[in-house]
Amino acid sequence: MIICLIYYLADSKINAMRIISYNVNGIRAAMNKGFIDWLKTNPADVICLQETKAAKDNVDHKQFTDLGFHHYWFSAQKKGYSGVAVLTKIKPDNVELGSGHSASDDEGRVLQLDFGDIRLINAYFPSGTAGDIRQTFKYAWLDELHTYLDNLKKKHPKLILCGDYNIAHNDIDIHDPKGNKKSSGFLPEERAWMDKFLASGWTDSFRHFHPEPHRYSWWSQRFPTVRAQNKGWRIDYINTTDPLKKQLVGADIYHDVKHSDHCPIYLEIKI
Repeated sequence: MIICLIYYLADSKINAMRIISYNVNGIRAAMNKGFIDWLKTNPADVICLQETKAAKDNVDHKQFTDLGFHHYWFSAQKKGYSGVAVLTKIKPDNVELGSGHSASDDEGRVLQLDFGDIRLINAYFPSGTAGDIRQTFKYAWLDELHTYLDNLKKKHPKLILCGDYNIAHNDIDIHDPKGNKKSSGFLPEERAWMDKFLASGWTDSFRHFHPEPHRYSWWSQRFPTVRAQNKGWRIDYINTTDPLKKQLVGADIYHDVKHSDHCPIYLEIKI
C-alpha cells in the first residue's frame, strides 16, 4: 500500500512539491490506527494511497471531505483487494484511472494525476508471494508497465512514479539478502527489471540522497519483533525521470509513522 502526499511550498523565489508514498495496507484498518489524526497534522496537500482494499462507498470518506480534500478512487473489481486512491487539497489538472492494461486495471493498480507539466503516477505493483501464477503475472505486469512508461515519456517527459514496487532492488535494500535470494520481491529477474527500468532514464530519489544501509519501508507482519529489530525491506519508491533530476531537493523514509506494515517515504522537488 501506498500513500503519496504532495506539498506545495511557495515563497517569492521557490516553489516546491513534497511527495509522500505510503502503502496503508487497507484504508479502513489505517483509519482505525490513527490515520485521520495524522492527516489532521496537515502532512501534505496531496495524498496517494495504494492497497486501499476498499471502494469509495465502503469508506467513511466524509472525514476526508471535512479535512478539505477532493478524493479520487480506483478500486479493484474484487472486493477487499488492491486499489488506489488520491486525497488532494489541490485540484489536479487531469485525472486518469488506470493505464489501459485491462489485467492491471481490473485490480485497480494505477492512478494518474497531472499537476502542471508534471504527471504523478500512483502505482501498486503486484506481489508474487502467492505462488507461481501470481509471479508470472507480476513479470508480465512489469514488462507492460515499462513499455507503457516509455511511450508516456514522449508526451509527458516529467514523470514521477511512486508506490509499492514489491521489489527490493539491491543487497543494501534488504536486511538478509543471502537468506532471501529465492524470495519473491528479491528474485534475480525482478532485480534485473529494476536495473533496466532505472537505466532507461529514471532516478531512485531516495538513493540519490541516501547511500547508507539499514533503511527500510516494509516489515513482515508474520514476525511481530522484526520491525523493532529493523529487519525490513525497502520496496517503496518515488522515482523520477531525468528531466526532473536537477530539481530534486531531498528524500527520506518516515519509519516512525505506523498505520501499516509499511511506512511513508517522501521526496521534495522544485517545480
